[in-house]
Amino acid sequence: MRKNFGAKPYTYPKPVFIIASYGEDGTPDAMNAAWGGISEGNEISMCMSAGHKTTKNILAKKAFTISMADAEHVVACDYVGIASGNKVPDKIKTAGFTVTKSEFVDAPIINELAVCVECKLKSYDEKTCRLVGEIVNVSVDENALDANGNVDVAKVAPISFDPFNNQYVKMTEVVGNAFSDGKQLM
Repeated sequence: MRKNFGAKPYTYPKPVFIIASYGEDGTPDAMNAAWGGISEGNEISMCMSAGHKTTKNILAKKAFTISMADAEHVVACDYVGIASGNKVPDKIKTAGFTVTKSEFVDAPIINELAVCVECKLKSYDEKTCRLVGEIVNVSVDENALDANGNVDVAKVAPISFDPFNNQYVKMTEVVGNAFSDGKQLM
């Protein structure tokens, strides 16, 4: 037996993206968005309405960063999603985040979040709210690497949005090896 929920945008996992941009006056801004993902090898797409301050900033600067929200900063990551940049002039500061300007795009990197995807704006469709970015770099804080220089998911402690229960879930347990475990059935 199954329970039907109807036509809803309910899928797992939903990464919690913290999208950062600079305003026209140079003030960094960020918002929380869970409706997005990789759409090509060097492309990321997400649904962002035109009314967001972050969307306006991205359209003006043609650049943005996407940091992966983590368990340690869940309160700050949620805050930048519920406070409007159109009403709160410095959400980054209130959240307790600090930033460094990306070397690759005109957008801020949030220092406290370990994984950051640096993007140039590729396109935006106001009708569908689809924003597409070209990935030009991915940077990872060295504290999130293991002794061999590989990213350690347990150190990153990324969170996912659970749309069924409106909760954030920490994703750290390794349960298998991609492109390998299935070979036992071949």
